[in-house]
Amino acid sequence: MLHFGILRGGAFQDMTRCLSRCTTAVLLWVALVPSARAETLAATVEQWGLLGSWAVDCAARPDRDKGALLTYEIRKDGRVMYRRNFGDARDENEVVSATINAEGLLNVMVYFPSLHQTREFGLLLLKDGSLRAIYNRSDRGEYTIRDGKYVATGAPTPAQQRCD
Repeated sequence: MLHFGILRGGAFQDMTRCLSRCTTAVLLWVALVPSARAETLAATVEQWGLLGSWAVDCAARPDRDKGALLTYEIRKDGRVMYRRNFGDARDENEVVSATINAEGLLNVMVYFPSLHQTREFGLLLLKDGSLRAIYNRSDRGEYTIRDGKYVATGAPTPAQQRCD
């Protein structure tokens, strides 16, 4: 009986206070992490130099076979968006992560709602300011670009120029 008496007294109140503080801390963490992630993601793509529009030939009209216009932007709400303009079709997709590896490769993950998948691609910023895709793979590990070459043809990926 003495043991239960201690729980009803000060120890129980201390435990309740601790639980309340922990709950408050968790709620604050859950509320703040998405905005901190968005700021970090936005800062990463901005510092790396990804923002803006890119194409193989900026003077050419966007075309599925001849080259799309690819645009990366930060929205007012902090989300990083990836827009593709193929001329006859367009879409807009959210960048969900971006990290820079030791070699300077930007590893980007984009969620494509129309494809019901997340794709990851690696981009390299060349010395002349152009951009080149080094890899592109599905969330199942299926590559369309590997080691800077299209898997289907073996042709190297072309450099993309900034169009802004």
